[in-house]
Amino acid sequence: MRKLVLAAAMIAAMPVAASAADAEAGKAVFGKCKACHQIGEGAKNAVGPMLTGIVGKKAGAAEGFNYSEAVKASGVTWDEAALKEWLTDPKKKIAGNKMVFMGLKDAADIDNVIEYLKTAK
Repeated sequence: MRKLVLAAAMIAAMPVAASAADAEAGKAVFGKCKACHQIGEGAKNAVGPMLTGIVGKKAGAAEGFNYSEAVKASGVTWDEAALKEWLTDPKKKIAGNKMVFMGLKDAADIDNVIEYLKTAK
């Protein structure tokens, strides 16, 4: 009986473990973003704004970056939900923004990138 309970507990825990976001995997996916964005110590604005510390900040807040009026007026705060929407479809999240990225299609990639963004402060 004890083995049966243990097996059931392990099976129940598997989806949780499989869905946990992975910052290292997110760092690899962020490679798609590096053409325009920098992150981490010494990061600077480039084609896109630097993203160090972006989680929890207001959209359009990176000093010295020339944001579109749409982003500046959006009122968006980059929490996990807003980042998920943005990374899925930037044009849908904030219509009229200048970003030329079609979005990430894999939900795990999006979660992992967000987890990676959370590590860069």
